[in-house]
Amino acid sequence: MMEIEHNITAPDTIPAGKPSIKVQAEAEVIQDDDFNYDGYQVVRGEFFAHVHEPSITFNNRKVSLNTACLNRLPTVDYVKILVNPSDLKIAVQPSSEDEKDSFIWCSKGEKRKPKQVTCRVFFAKIMDLMDWNSDNRYKLLGKLIRSGDEYLFTFDLTTPEIFQRIQPDGGKPVSVRTPVFPAEWKNQFGLPVDEHKKRLQVNIFNGYTVFSLKDGQTLEPSSDTAIPPTEEDVL
Repeated sequence: MMEIEHNITAPDTIPAGKPSIKVQAEAEVIQDDDFNYDGYQVVRGEFFAHVHEPSITFNNRKVSLNTACLNRLPTVDYVKILVNPSDLKIAVQPSSEDEKDSFIWCSKGEKRKPKQVTCRVFFAKIMDLMDWNSDNRYKLLGKLIRSGDEYLFTFDLTTPEIFQRIQPDGGKPVSVRTPVFPAEWKNQFGLPVDEHKKRLQVNIFNGYTVFSLKDGQTLEPSSDTAIPPTEEDVL
């Protein structure tokens, strides 16, 4: 397993427990020991601008991670994708070129850019798992976490931003830039505090299926089941 500890240098990249808080000396602070989080909901990050947050996108039979992911792991060029179909979560694990099931997630060069990787089989399986419309674009926000001595991104498949694709009269289909959200979010700001704390907990390799690039071709599950390969199409 490649060593990646040195890739995480910023002290606030992966918070450990509660953040250190300093209060202005002359600030008035009211003591209230009766306060509790009952009834509070943590407002979903999807409701805010989040260009600098890690995200994974499924669009047009392709998968890609954004620049924020690349910036958090500046020396990692290869990753593996893991799927937990029971908990409906995806994990992206830093890897190395010679490690089984790894694939390159960025363009090489002086300035790395996200790479859109064609994954027809994987894309179709995610659409089927989540009952999503393959004509739409789905974006998931995630977090970089540490599990033991490993770092990985985790994404919750049940919290997508959905960008619908429409077709104007006589024109080509275009993706709407304003996202829509799952119907059950309409009457809530987010999850209750206790549930929010548990939501992104991950037990790495427990119930996950690894997806990989086979022979430089398409992203497909690592298993004994033969799946016809398709040509890799990178934009």
